[in-house]
Amino acid sequence: MIIDVHSHAWQYPAHFNDSFQLQARRARAGVEVDLTVRYEEYMAGATQVDRTIVFGGKAKLSGLWVDDHYVAEYVAAYPNTLIGFLSLDPTQDGWQHEMVDGHQKLGLRGIKLMSMYAGFQPDDTRLDSLWTYATQHSLPVLLHTGTTFIAQAPLEYTLPRHLDRVAIRFPEVKIIMAHLGHPYEHECVAVIRKHPNVYSDISALHYRPFQLYHSLMLVQEYGVWNKLLFGSDYPFTTVDASIDALRRLNDQVEGSQLPRLDAAEIEALIHRDSLAILRIDG
Repeated sequence: MIIDVHSHAWQYPAHFNDSFQLQARRARAGVEVDLTVRYEEYMAGATQVDRTIVFGGKAKLSGLWVDDHYVAEYVAAYPNTLIGFLSLDPTQDGWQHEMVDGHQKLGLRGIKLMSMYAGFQPDDTRLDSLWTYATQHSLPVLLHTGTTFIAQAPLEYTLPRHLDRVAIRFPEVKIIMAHLGHPYEHECVAVIRKHPNVYSDISALHYRPFQLYHSLMLVQEYGVWNKLLFGSDYPFTTVDASIDALRRLNDQVEGSQLPRLDAAEIEALIHRDSLAILRIDG
């Protein structure tokens, strides 16, 4: 079984303002990424995937807004493959209503937060009702952590250390930090090791292979392979490309004295049953 916990559903460029589109050219060094989402294209690059978690995103500060109705309709068109998460921007009025509606009326199964992109700190006590609702309804919460190409998005709000404070106060919520928190992997590893219900996905990291090698070596040395979940971050990359690159990470240190990543742990990561971990009925 292969579960992709990190994939997007949006219309490009309709769901993005001009500033976001312009700045997105910095997403990959020297490569202009087409952010168009097409289910058929996703599946063509996900030949081994069984189920996929998808979400849009809400971040008024950065110029991204995907209504949860769009995500629900996208998931409803492919119910045997897709599982939808709602998105929230707590800096905007009405977010509590959107949270309840997205879950109870639209049937979305988790929450996606973009704290850096929206400009809020996830451990702010004004968000306690969000974490309380997620606890009461067993909704996993996936947050963007790590770097960005958007100039106005404050890096301070993306640091994994803030999720440590959330997990202390709300220990039952299943929290997933996206992208191993790169380039703050050391903080991410420290937090996922500490808290039983905090995990990280490894989405959109494989095209920086030497960085990913070092990041996973940190995971290996701290003994937290079991806290990693597989994700792609489509349309930034694909499932198949991500799997292939994970399996080839050790190739770049052949002929050296550098240590090898545990190949069996890499395979376990690729095939991890994330839906069971997140308590999502597939």
